[in-house]
Amino acid sequence: MTDTEFNLADHFLIAMPSMLDPVFGGTVVYLCEHNATGALGVIINKPTDMTMDVLLERIDLKLEILASHVPLDKKPVMFGGPVQVERGFVLHAPHGNFSSTMNVTDEVALTTSKDVLEALASGDGPRRILVSLGCAGWSAGQLEDEIARNGWLTVRADPDIMFALPIEQRFAAAMKLLGIDPMMLAGDAGHA
Repeated sequence: MTDTEFNLADHFLIAMPSMLDPVFGGTVVYLCEHNATGALGVIINKPTDMTMDVLLERIDLKLEILASHVPLDKKPVMFGGPVQVERGFVLHAPHGNFSSTMNVTDEVALTTSKDVLEALASGDGPRRILVSLGCAGWSAGQLEDEIARNGWLTVRADPDIMFALPIEQRFAAAMKLLGIDPMMLAGDAGHA
């Protein structure tokens, strides 16, 4: 199978109930890149105890826009995954020209450079954002193996789930994209 036949970029990975891993159990991951060398994604439903105002303060940026204009200051920073946890990963609607941006689709981009946060603080940044510390990564074949062992469900992503929906509703909403009620899932899997 070639990487073009099984490319899960712009898909959600939804952790199956059998996944007891403390990092990934109960998570929804937005996959930004998936190819023959591996995969990269960001967990979209695991908030840290840090809010955007604290993050901006830590990197010496001041929120110059009124919080009532864009309710950004108390927005939680997400735990994006166990890889590069000291680094910021910003999922956002494509906007502007940032130093290190990968366009995933016409509706979603991933930026890892500080300039996106500078634009955000000054009021000139993207309106739809999800800021995380860390990301999730898989080496070549690793994600495919986890999917084959029933660790993940996959479905085409809906940006509204990631950007507009309250965090606690994202897992159930991702499952509903598949027509599945999360309460009906069993932790065991079978193969015919």
